[in-house]
Amino acid sequence: MTKIDDVARLAGVSTATVSRALRGLPAVSAATRRRVLAAAEQLEYAVSPSASRLAGGRTGAIAVVVPRITRWFFATVVEAVEEFLHESGYDLLLHNLGGREQTRQRVLRAANLHKRVDAIMLVATPLRPADLIALTKLELPGVTVSSGSVVPGWPCVRIDDVDAARTATRHLLDLGHHRIAHISGDPEDELAFTTHLDRRRGYRDALRDAGLAPDPGLDVESQFTIDGGTRATKELLRRGEPPTAIFAACDEMAMGAMTALRDAGLRVPQDVSVIGVDDHDLARVVGLSTIAQPAAEQGRLAARMLLDPLVGRRPEPPGPDAGAGLAPARRASGDTPETPVILPTRLIVRESTAPPRAH
Repeated sequence: MTKIDDVARLAGVSTATVSRALRGLPAVSAATRRRVLAAAEQLEYAVSPSASRLAGGRTGAIAVVVPRITRWFFATVVEAVEEFLHESGYDLLLHNLGGREQTRQRVLRAANLHKRVDAIMLVATPLRPADLIALTKLELPGVTVSSGSVVPGWPCVRIDDVDAARTATRHLLDLGHHRIAHISGDPEDELAFTTHLDRRRGYRDALRDAGLAPDPGLDVESQFTIDGGTRATKELLRRGEPPTAIFAACDEMAMGAMTALRDAGLRVPQDVSVIGVDDHDLARVVGLSTIAQPAAEQGRLAARMLLDPLVGRRPEPPGPDAGAGLAPARRASGDTPETPVILPTRLIVRESTAPPRAH
């Protein structure tokens, strides 16, 4: 196997000069670069991308931290990020917290993380003060996706969860529903993210705008899963008169709600309408009305924002086709690195929502 020393010997230069010439770095004359390239071609020498990065002080890897990889949103974001990184010659180092506090502390507070990765992406991962201090000490570039936590100097990509929930609830109100329930995230979940708080706020804002007081009896907390949605809906039904509509904080919970309603002998949407948030891959299959969010595009845009400075590309602002394709991405008010880039959402009406049945 040809080594860099062989190329240097044939070209009559040092190995450092060969490395600089083959990597396209300055401080190498045109004549010397041509000689090195000719020697490399003659010896059929191929530059190892990993070795080249290590020579430049890079690992060629990006750490991506997610609360639970089994959830649709996180898996969709990670797949899009991995695809983008692969195209750019970078590897993805996945850290799945999986609901384990020890894993969280080990990952977010690892003092040697900077030796393993060039940058960090946090996907919907809330930070505690100790986490924030540890990440700041690493002095690594980073980006957050769908996060309520702010890391100084890190950009953020997300949707407007309050507006998404407000739109979903307004859809039910416009259909004529007044007894609208909400099933949402569990605040006792040790790794709970803040999305459920924003979506509950949007739900309540829409009710108040319509002159309706939010009813605590119609607000049930559970996990962001199909089973969580099933349990929450069964609890709603145990409390007495069922609602005429349910706004679920995510599509997986909405599908669980549809299962519980069916098991109770109630029809969707004839007896109870159901709407979620996400546009999960199965939402079309089950006819679920939803607020579509561009999960994959959030991952791609975040990866681009993170990687462009590392590979020397000029950062590109999100274009008009970012997200759902119906509206341009926008920046929230403010002009700091942490000012979020907000991607658009859209209402998709399917078979699971309809006007309430007349009594």
